[in-house]
Amino acid sequence: MQHKIPDELIDQIVSKNDIVDVIGEHIQLTRKGRNYFGLCPFHGENTPSFSVSPDKQIFHCFGCGKGGNVIKFTMELDSISFIEAVQNLADKTGEPLPEQYVQGSNEPFLSDALKTALEGYEWSTKLFHHVLKYTSDGKEGHNYLQKRGFEQSDIEQFQLGYSPNKDQFLSTFLQNKGFKLENLLEVGLLSSRDGNTFFDRFKGRVIFPIQNHQGKVVGFGGRAIEDGIEPKYLNSPDSKLFQKGKLLYNFYEARKHFQKQKEVVLFEGYADVIKAYQANVYHAVATLGTSLTKYQSNLLKRYVDRVVICFDGDQAGKDASYKTAEQLKEVGLDVLVANVPYQMDPDDFIDTYGPEKFQNQVLGSAESYIAFALNYLKKDYNLQAKHDQLAYIEKALDLVATVDHAVERDVYLKELEETFDLYRETLENEIIERRRINNHQNEQDNRVKYDENREKHTRKREKIYPAYQNAERHLIAHMLQNDYIATQVQDRIGSKFNMQEHQVLVTYLYAYYEEGNEPNASRLMEKLPDESLKQLVAELAVLSINESLEREELDDYLFAILKEADIDQEIRSLEKMLKNAEKESDPKSAARIGMKILELRKKSNKSKL
Repeated sequence: MQHKIPDELIDQIVSKNDIVDVIGEHIQLTRKGRNYFGLCPFHGENTPSFSVSPDKQIFHCFGCGKGGNVIKFTMELDSISFIEAVQNLADKTGEPLPEQYVQGSNEPFLSDALKTALEGYEWSTKLFHHVLKYTSDGKEGHNYLQKRGFEQSDIEQFQLGYSPNKDQFLSTFLQNKGFKLENLLEVGLLSSRDGNTFFDRFKGRVIFPIQNHQGKVVGFGGRAIEDGIEPKYLNSPDSKLFQKGKLLYNFYEARKHFQKQKEVVLFEGYADVIKAYQANVYHAVATLGTSLTKYQSNLLKRYVDRVVICFDGDQAGKDASYKTAEQLKEVGLDVLVANVPYQMDPDDFIDTYGPEKFQNQVLGSAESYIAFALNYLKKDYNLQAKHDQLAYIEKALDLVATVDHAVERDVYLKELEETFDLYRETLENEIIERRRINNHQNEQDNRVKYDENREKHTRKREKIYPAYQNAERHLIAHMLQNDYIATQVQDRIGSKFNMQEHQVLVTYLYAYYEEGNEPNASRLMEKLPDESLKQLVAELAVLSINESLEREELDDYLFAILKEADIDQEIRSLEKMLKNAEKESDPKSAARIGMKILELRKKSNKSKL
């Protein structure tokens, strides 16, 4: 039986998880004044509008409106329930949540089917890992990995496994564990030809478990080790648990490393990541058999400033590197491209030449995006022909003109000067002209964005903030941080606010203080039953207000609120009189009353800021 988590225990767990530290594990935060700002993880944006208040222990996004405390952030980011979020935060403190509060959570975020699928992947991972390490069925897989240079520590660290080349090895195991096999089809653990007979999807393959960003196995990558098994590489299909375009291999384990270094190494394959781990490169991830998506690029941008692309050294690898570099540059990341010599794969290079040479000659010699692109684009031109030379030089100058650092530009111009026997002054003039055009275009683009944002912001203000409502919002913001002000307001107007949501909120706030609680927006949120009220607290708690509220300012707020209430009450009274006049067929009285209503409504509307 599951018990309700006591408020005291929740408060204890929240107090041990500073919101800046927790959120800082997932996005880059920069201090501005009293608060921290970063790119919102819940919607795409280029300008930081995500605010974190260390004083109030809450977050609020001015772009999408999401807000809350550290529990709410964990729930939203990881798509988990309240109980699971509290459990995760408790685990961070080293004091796990007692079992009576964990078992049988009555507020599941994932459906029962998806929870069953996660359990299926967990059991399958354990089975394949056990088979690989301890059974004769796993001998072929073990031999393959040894020949490929994988060590026992790698097998353990990455929980590698092997699925024997048998039709119903896994399906029989899972059925004996009580799983309904038909429920595991959609998430790709099993396959079926007719919907009634089930067989193993990954048979005859070495298994690479793929974790989501919370460390749960949600898919497999399988590599066939025998001839005749096609395809050679096989991933789990996309499902509600597993989306290739949103996940990165080893992201969960590598995050603490690349977040600290502000740099991540991006590979194409699982084996590359594991071999890099042997070479003490712990901040490495890999795509899942597809091109890097914009979602993945934005995901990396939340954690790092720079991405080092380390793909295969052949032409296909260089093509993929160029495409990936452009994608990463688009989201504003600094990009380096590592060149793996002799057209080798990164893992083969590490096997052949060792970790030290990989660190120094490959990663240590990674070149800038511009340097890489200048060399890469040469393949499209016959540089022995004059017209192709000119076309390439034009393209190269376009690239060099985007470089902001003069010294770096000088290096590239010198290379063009020497390679094509050009006058330096001519090249510099071309760069000056291109940068002038680029800057003008950027200014125009920025002006358009500024005008759009200003118009949007102005419309928002006009629509949402009439004076009485603005007074209510700022007054409640003061009440959230000062219980004495809340008591004064309660004594003078009670809950007679004009906005219904404000009436409800202050009622809960009065009760919160009457229980003896100190001002704490984060704790108040946990006591509110409605999600919209929690979002409202997060929004109002981060309003820019003075630390203290002078008596005169308090009187002004209350006057604006009560004045609107009086006008509203008078309008309602006149509306009743209007209905009576219409019933009595008295058009003159009805017209006079109607005009009075219009005047009062105009008077109220003039209160807008």
